[in-house]
Amino acid sequence: MEFNVFKLKTPNFEKLSEFGFILENGLYRYSVKILDGQFEMTVTVASDGKVGATVTDLSTSEPYTLHLADEAVGAFVGRVRGEFEDVLLRISESCFERDVFKEVCAKQVIEYARNTYGDELEFLWDKYPAGAILRRKDNRKWYALLMRISKRKLGLDSDGEASVLDLRLDTENDAELVDGKRFFLGYHMNKRTWFSVILDGSVSFDEIRTLMDKSYKLAKKK
Repeated sequence: MEFNVFKLKTPNFEKLSEFGFILENGLYRYSVKILDGQFEMTVTVASDGKVGATVTDLSTSEPYTLHLADEAVGAFVGRVRGEFEDVLLRISESCFERDVFKEVCAKQVIEYARNTYGDELEFLWDKYPAGAILRRKDNRKWYALLMRISKRKLGLDSDGEASVLDLRLDTENDAELVDGKRFFLGYHMNKRTWFSVILDGSVSFDEIRTLMDKSYKLAKKK
């Protein structure tokens, strides 16, 4: 459960402190009573962002773990599981930030959109948290799609994941851009009017920035 709630997120340690976490021996620790005070739940966050959570039965001072077993059923276990998940979700929403795109070039793309156009990534799909868009403010048209996918989906012989940027294609002037090596047919978009580039440093950010500007202008015309 902890892994799913905090997947692709990184802690904001200042917000952890504001939430009520206390720094002890290198761990941020937060404790709260659940199930009408019958149990105490403790959540820890390490400096590397790893999250741990335990539940203690206060009547016996013993760890309680049934809520972690999928096969465990019943109203009581369900209540513990529900309150356990609610606490984790509140911490995730209050103290953690999305950190999907790790590569330097991906972070440059995000910063460039913010500083040049005043745009922030929009994560539109709950079922696909590793995908986000950038769009113009005036007409709400997308000019970029940033996602993490398997390289194999672009036709490369690798199962490794990478951050990929989809941009609009200037079909009149850049028809020969897509070469299957540095630039690819637009993944998840119209392959005639979009193209993809892997943000692994194989294409310089200066070149990507120029293509982003083109894509931004093309979105104005549509």
